[in-house]
Amino acid sequence: MKYIIIVLLIISNSTICAQNLKGNVVDKTNQPLEDVSVFNQNTGKHSHTDATGSFTITNTSAQDSVYFSSLGYKTNLIKVSQENLNSRVTIVMEESDISLNQVIITSELNALSRIVDVDVQKSAVKSSQEILRKVPGLIIGQHAGGGKAEQIFLRGFDVDHGTDVAISVDGIPVNMTSHAHGQGYADLHFVIPETIENVNFGKGPYYSEKGNFNTAGYVDLRLRKTLNKSLISLEAGQFNTSRLLGMFNFLESENSNAYIASELYLTDGPFDSPQNFNRINIMGRYNYNLSGDQELNLTASHFKSKWDASGQIPQRAIDLGIVDRFGAIDDTEGGQTSRTNLLVNHTKAIDENQLFKTKAFLSLYDFELYSNFTFFLEDPVNGDQIRQKEHRIILGAESVFQKKNMILGHDVQFEYESGIGFRYDNVDDIELSSTLNRQTTLNRISLGDVDEINTYGFLNAKFKTGKWTFNPALRLDYFKFDYVNKITETYDNQSESKVAFSPKLNTIFSVNRNWQLFLKSGIGFHSNDTRVVVANNGKDVLPAAYGIDLGTIVKPTNRLALNATLWGLFLEQEFVYVGDAGIVEPSGKTRRLGVEFGTRYQAMDWLYLYGDINYTYGRSTEEANGEDFIPLAPDLTSSGGILLKGLGNFSSALTYRFVDNRPANENDSIIAEGYFVTDFNLNYNWKNWTYGIVVENLFDTAWNETQFATESRLFNEASPIEEIHFTPGTPFYIRGKVSVSF
Repeated sequence: MKYIIIVLLIISNSTICAQNLKGNVVDKTNQPLEDVSVFNQNTGKHSHTDATGSFTITNTSAQDSVYFSSLGYKTNLIKVSQENLNSRVTIVMEESDISLNQVIITSELNALSRIVDVDVQKSAVKSSQEILRKVPGLIIGQHAGGGKAEQIFLRGFDVDHGTDVAISVDGIPVNMTSHAHGQGYADLHFVIPETIENVNFGKGPYYSEKGNFNTAGYVDLRLRKTLNKSLISLEAGQFNTSRLLGMFNFLESENSNAYIASELYLTDGPFDSPQNFNRINIMGRYNYNLSGDQELNLTASHFKSKWDASGQIPQRAIDLGIVDRFGAIDDTEGGQTSRTNLLVNHTKAIDENQLFKTKAFLSLYDFELYSNFTFFLEDPVNGDQIRQKEHRIILGAESVFQKKNMILGHDVQFEYESGIGFRYDNVDDIELSSTLNRQTTLNRISLGDVDEINTYGFLNAKFKTGKWTFNPALRLDYFKFDYVNKITETYDNQSESKVAFSPKLNTIFSVNRNWQLFLKSGIGFHSNDTRVVVANNGKDVLPAAYGIDLGTIVKPTNRLALNATLWGLFLEQEFVYVGDAGIVEPSGKTRRLGVEFGTRYQAMDWLYLYGDINYTYGRSTEEANGEDFIPLAPDLTSSGGILLKGLGNFSSALTYRFVDNRPANENDSIIAEGYFVTDFNLNYNWKNWTYGIVVENLFDTAWNETQFATESRLFNEASPIEEIHFTPGTPFYIRGKVSVSF
């Protein structure tokens, strides 16, 4: 033991004998810039700035050329002098148009996310529905009046509303555990699109700081810390659509700033029965920072939404002339939801090599949803409408310690981060009931209280030697599930606990600053609903996902970036709580193999092109051949676009998304039809005014946004029929926009 202690003391106090270049990176207003890439062209060493703008680049000598690069800023090149090495330097970055040549591909695990960020900055997110589409290969679909969380598809998964993708906003979790509608339910409608600075993502279970739901991948939206200017924007268009946005700076000083943003959105949608949709968002953010020392962010937001919905309709109802594509069998569907968030992020630099980060969050959440999927299958008199409802409080915190720039042996640079945290969900009166016309409760199917606690710790290490980076990591999660059943006459409280151990190992070979090869491997998991856990006595409630990625990211020229990945993902047996029926269904082991390609090309300063194509072969491994298809799992998807920006006063974007036909059931006898949809927008800037046109579904394609193989019975049918039920995708949809900044 004494030898282990001696080694740890040597590691923790090791410093690089060679000289280091240290300093801070700020913008012209002296605000620290985070995640600026710092690259020594002579040695190949690289680093990046932390939240306080601080950096250290090791093994640096006088006359070395060091690049400082970040999206939206001119690349800064300095020749290191001896004076630079003797004191901290301050690098001031100058803003410029977004360009692909501002991206440096180094040994970062999420290098692809940095490249795709060019897409985001070149063509800003225009709606909350579009946020997730920025992730290559991620497809979404809306099917309940615009207020329900979107259906998500990624890497051959029908993720439902978030079961296998961990989603967060500046570190606050979005996925809901043990939700009334479905496990992992992730509603992003509380985010105002214009407040998003970038979309950070990673595919596969390879990231120790990401825990529950990180199997197919994760998405973390980063909000703007500051506003360059205040903004007022008004949109109006078809289907009685209008949107009013306001973003205002109300505090600007040397060390602190604050802004507030608000949004009101109204629409009836393209359906025969108006959606009467309304959503209101308000968010405030305060930032305090001392360059190179500490940063504090306080974020508060409130969101509320109400809507009516037409639901999914069966194809036979259209064929029989009962309804048209935008009609409804039960137009009393719909719901309401709200969420209030308070988030605190604090970063403290102990010295140039040690950093301490803490976050704490509190969310108050209400949800009520009325749906009717089977019409008159179960109740031929009143129909099969259901209500799902809950009231939730989420409380959590996390602390992370980072230490970097240590040396092991001759030339092995070592850094690590370790963290601990917890999340507590208190869900009261989580309900599933049969209802009539959203007015009468016919029967309570389930009602209870859920208390779920997840505590965790992780250790993430990096060893860099030459062009190699080795990234072993460990994560340990403990869950306590508690459920009080309020349906029973006597008190019925059941609880279980479970532990998940998730090791990771990632290897990156940096050929140069514009080319990396990587091999990622790891184990992830998603928790199951508390009602599943207690029903199955704690068995198979944290199904593991075993993943491996082999790929490359390369920039052959400063204006061209390419990426390619071969991957595999294997899931263990699990039990699924079907929130729409209040039952537990077993789901077997699955295997998914895939390949992904992506291209980004800055053809001209004003012309940018990008495209991604993804293919997945997914099957259940315990079913007979021909009966092993994974329902609704997409196999071939693609997305891309042509973006024009900086061409005089005009900017424009033409984008597409494609989904191939896919099986809707286990034997592929029912097909969910694919689609190819194109969107377009055009903007004209004059002084501080912007005038724009946004067109969704430019060519008025008849497409089905979400589809399900469902057994149902219409009011005049003697027996049920199983076939495709779908929500039609938006037809040609145009709206105008005018905004002014000041």
